[in-house]
Amino acid sequence: MEKKEQLIKDIQNLLNSYDGVRPTSINPDLLNFMDEETLISIIDSLLTQKEKNSESDVEWLEQFKTNS
Repeated sequence: MEKKEQLIKDIQNLLNSYDGVRPTSINPDLLNFMDEETLISIIDSLLTQKEKNSESDVEWLEQFKTNS
């Protein structure tokens, strides 16, 4: 159970890592029914989304660099 609790905390931390977003608190009971594989999949999805957002931010910033 300890590993699942850590995975749930990791999901919550990822959700709270976005700037300008109100802190998210997850009731562990809501995710407790999920297996570790599902929780890891959620973390992977959040990391992928964060990476895509970062890439689009870099692309957006690059347009100013080349147009200056």
